[in-house]
Amino acid sequence: MSLFGLLLGLALLMVLTMRGMNLFLASALCAVLVAVTGGVALLPALAADDAPNALNAYMQGFSGFIANWFFMFLLGAVFGKLMEDSGAADSVARWITGHLGVQRAALAIVAACAVLTYGGVSLFVVAFSVYPMALSLFRQADLPRRFIPATLAFGSVTFTMTSAGSPEIQNWIPVEYLGTTHLAAWQASAVVAVFMAVTGYAWLAWMLRRARARGERFEGRADDPAVPERSLPSPLLSSLPLAIVLALAFAFHDVLGTAALIVALGGGCLAAWLLQWRHVQDAGAAFTAGSVGALVAIGNTAAVVGFGAVARVVPGFSQVVDFVTHLPGGGLVSAAVAVSLIAGMTGSASGGQAIALPILAPHFLAQGVNPEQLHRVVAISSGCLDSLPHNGYVVTTIRAICGESHRAAYGAMAALTVLVPLAGLVLCLGLFALGL
Repeated sequence: MSLFGLLLGLALLMVLTMRGMNLFLASALCAVLVAVTGGVALLPALAADDAPNALNAYMQGFSGFIANWFFMFLLGAVFGKLMEDSGAADSVARWITGHLGVQRAALAIVAACAVLTYGGVSLFVVAFSVYPMALSLFRQADLPRRFIPATLAFGSVTFTMTSAGSPEIQNWIPVEYLGTTHLAAWQASAVVAVFMAVTGYAWLAWMLRRARARGERFEGRADDPAVPERSLPSPLLSSLPLAIVLALAFAFHDVLGTAALIVALGGGCLAAWLLQWRHVQDAGAAFTAGSVGALVAIGNTAAVVGFGAVARVVPGFSQVVDFVTHLPGGGLVSAAVAVSLIAGMTGSASGGQAIALPILAPHFLAQGVNPEQLHRVVAISSGCLDSLPHNGYVVTTIRAICGESHRAAYGAMAALTVLVPLAGLVLCLGLFALGL
């Protein structure tokens, strides 16, 4: 019954998310379903001594995520609004379209996200920071805006997030358990990264051409930032805040860890304000809009994390973890399946790794599985099924940042962040099978 309830709750959360239900309500409702079918008390007073209860589990997951990420979300949202209000995002967008052509607007956005992600900026923050430029580029290129979430996600959570050398946490968690480095199996990783980048962009370009052929165009909204005819800051000056964020994140990453993002984004906000102060129209409004946007975004994500926290304490979850971590077959294939499925259930790539690796690492290392190959397979596989509809990053990017619906935007995002990484995982396993 617990396993049935867990799977039913997960499926229901995906359906309700796709149908646009408020995530605070949807995640709480599904958490109650999972807890009741799993025999977990709903309230602390109803639980036996030292036994888990749904309310505490949900709130610990919810509040823990906010405690860890609030300032990154806040500063990232404010930074994006300052870049938007000052015209810096428009200036950079016009420079890019002038040099690459409007037909390569999506490529410019993917490249910007990839540079920031590989430079150490958090995935959530990259979406906040690049969205104003993405909106401007799509407007100028007259591309359907429902593809903006997929474009942002493709540049952030695919070929950069899990590649060798990436400073993202998904590439660093295996280091602790496998004794490897963040450059583990870099040769195969480079091949897979290039494959995913080329294949994914070709698919994105095809989807955009097809949508244009059907008559889809950019549709403005009443709450879009106005683009008046005014003097814009120079492209070089406008790009400096982005460069400062990247440089500070890279410089302080090893010393401060994820807290380096607070320093980097704080520096970026200060630079965006001071370097473009003559062009900033209403700094107060930018700060307010950014703050409100950050609260909505982090609340949506924390709600999904809360559901995952309840899912972890029911017996059915332990049964699933035990099953997928003891699958027959080669160690690399078993690890790939296990991490992918657990990441999909929790809606988190890092969560899938953190749950699976303590069990998988000793087991497969004792069998003689190459630790560097295992590192790369675990990293890449964690970025496949994690991007299901209920994933926190997916929900935040589609709804809170881009203002789209899952119905309109998720299909393209799933193609680029689920199917392309799955193809990359198969390629990676094939390369290792061939001894590369």
